[in-house]
Amino acid sequence: MTETLRGVIVATALPYREDSSAPAGLAVDYDKFAEHCDWLISSGCHGVGPNGSLGEYSSLTDAERRKVVQVAVEAVGGRGVVVAGVHGPGWHQAKHWAELAAEDGADGVLALPPTMYRASAAQVVEHYTHIAEAGLPMMIYNNPHDTKVDLVPSLVAEIARIPQVKAVKEFSGDVRRLFEIRERCDIDVVAGADDVLFELMVDGAVGWFAGFPNVFPAESVLIYNLMRDGQVAEARALYEKLVALFRWDSRTEFVQAIKLSMDIVGRYGGPCRPPRGALTPEHRAQIEAETKRAVEAVATLAV
Repeated sequence: MTETLRGVIVATALPYREDSSAPAGLAVDYDKFAEHCDWLISSGCHGVGPNGSLGEYSSLTDAERRKVVQVAVEAVGGRGVVVAGVHGPGWHQAKHWAELAAEDGADGVLALPPTMYRASAAQVVEHYTHIAEAGLPMMIYNNPHDTKVDLVPSLVAEIARIPQVKAVKEFSGDVRRLFEIRERCDIDVVAGADDVLFELMVDGAVGWFAGFPNVFPAESVLIYNLMRDGQVAEARALYEKLVALFRWDSRTEFVQAIKLSMDIVGRYGGPCRPPRGALTPEHRAQIEAETKRAVEAVATLAV
């Protein structure tokens, strides 16, 4: 099994700058994005994942969406992998984005099942079969909360017959699925939510497609490496300090929450494009408090 899609691959947040001529008055800040990708790789992350949900792909123009991948590829410069989100309502759209990702130098793609449509199992397999025609290694993405299509283990096993399919990003929250997936097919299981990383890696997950490493990359890589190396007690001690904050990765406001945490620790998170609006005062206060506790908890780590 290829290791291209293993390790800590960060679903990158996307920075904007104010520009009255841009969609919703916010233009993509490609310079800041390039600097952020460089920082993540320099901090030990194994790769970046532009144009995921955290990267607000559905709020971008076609030109912006393509350029985000190009900027990520240039910024990473071969020091890690670039796994581009190619999500689309139909396979013709997702395949188009996969073909552009291949043309622009991405190392792999991340693909949801058809969005905006409750596809049947046969339609899901067809969707991935056509995306695979672009030729890049593929991580399929199970997020039944958003797509209303659940890639249950039996369906994952069907999809895994497609040679380009190398891994599944598991975001269902049901950690019991990992063993069943591995019983049914030879595919890597990757933790798809930050607040189930520990449980899934104990059971054998070999990657983490992650959100909060946008805030704590070195500390997140340390947790991953400790788990990979069997130092479970040490990993648990660190994970417990961060998991309250990590839970925001599984909530509706995860993009706003991660961007706010970035701002708090001195990175640039900034605003979101619609439909994502401002956090409520209660949510903002909770995220601020949990980020502060996380910062204090990791302040003495030698990472």
